[in-house]
Amino acid sequence: MGSPYDTLSASALWRSGVVEVDPLAIDGVYLPKFPLTPDTKIMTAGSCFAQHVHRTLAARNWAVIDVETPQGPIPRAVLNRYGYGLYSARYGNIYTARQMLQLLREALGEIRPAEPVWTRDGRYFDAQRPNVEPRGLESAEHVMEARSVHLRRVLRAVKRAEVFVFTLGLTEVWRHMESGTVYPTAPGTLAGHFDPEVYGFHNFTLPEVRKDLEALRRRLKSLRPDLKMLLTVSPVPLTATATDKHVLVSTSYSKAVLRGAAGEMAAKYEDVDYFPSYELITNPAAEGRFYKDNLRSVTEEGVAAAMRMFFQAHAPDAAATNETAQDRFGDETDEADLICEEALIEAARS
Repeated sequence: MGSPYDTLSASALWRSGVVEVDPLAIDGVYLPKFPLTPDTKIMTAGSCFAQHVHRTLAARNWAVIDVETPQGPIPRAVLNRYGYGLYSARYGNIYTARQMLQLLREALGEIRPAEPVWTRDGRYFDAQRPNVEPRGLESAEHVMEARSVHLRRVLRAVKRAEVFVFTLGLTEVWRHMESGTVYPTAPGTLAGHFDPEVYGFHNFTLPEVRKDLEALRRRLKSLRPDLKMLLTVSPVPLTATATDKHVLVSTSYSKAVLRGAAGEMAAKYEDVDYFPSYELITNPAAEGRFYKDNLRSVTEEGVAAAMRMFFQAHAPDAAATNETAQDRFGDETDEADLICEEALIEAARS
């Protein structure tokens, strides 16, 4: 034997594993640790890209959990604008592991986030999900009543779930400096008022993200001992960075940290796995074909490629179907992306 590399499989070599392979038909990228079926009860949460995962599972009639979608003939575009049908509960975009951990701790009664209600133009908003009520509510009391219902629904979703699919999106966050409460957007963007004496910026490190994921796993399993986690990393770059670095550098840092934390969790626990949608979308062999003209938003082709990889691993007999969320729901599926984009643009302008 001349070298330990002489016996490597084709997938272990860059040329045969990437360069010479159709980016739409790469084998061996996703080798799941545990099986999922259409009957597996799946809870979804995370950043903007997680919306695509949720909608595609729903389009395939998988048992994706949704505990807060109202009944009735309401256009999907309207539901999405008010935060319905995007994830398993109406929590809006959850960009960081800390935000998800904080939500679960709040639902369990361990903490109460600081300054939970923000205002804008005489209306009141939930500071932890300011974009689910675009026009706000009539009073702070209404906001807190709605949040109480929401927290009960979150716990209901966890207790029902067999697998928790969580898409990690960002490491950058704005937080209440005294209490450590984190928010999905900077105060003063969608609602609230920014006070530099009260709020500050933080960029999470790899140890911090890993610690948050460990704590999140513990609390999830306290509610559902047999729950498994499937982690993903959003391939969507940052709209803007609050660091003093170029946005390209900040994006690279953020994704590297999140990917590292997800990989370490999957390597340590048998009940935690990693789904490499990030690698597929950002694959150099795709030559940018999976991104729209803004070089951020993932195209329907990119979403379909990532989900095809998922279905081929878990339901190969059904993977041949080409139905996507767009096929079932039409152009209305772009509405959620637009909402997410608007929120991030407003944050970038602050």
